[in-house]
Amino acid sequence: MLKRIFFAAAVTGLVAGASILVHTDPALAGKSGCREAAKAKFPGEFKSRMAYKKECKSHWKAMQSAHGKRGGLFKKAA
Repeated sequence: MLKRIFFAAAVTGLVAGASILVHTDPALAGKSGCREAAKAKFPGEFKSRMAYKKECKSHWKAMQSAHGKRGGLFKKAA
């Protein structure tokens, strides 16, 4: 009896997890990183997407190094 309850709960969890849709909207692209922003802007063009991602990443790195905000958990000790 208890085994069937656990099995039913597991199946319900899998079905619920599979039914959740993940959307890549241009409105959310700014919050999710360069890769997702490129996928939202160029959904079917691989070369354009890679070029946009490279440009976005270089811009992000330049901004982070200019403002000194690199690091976090693995930040180098000064």
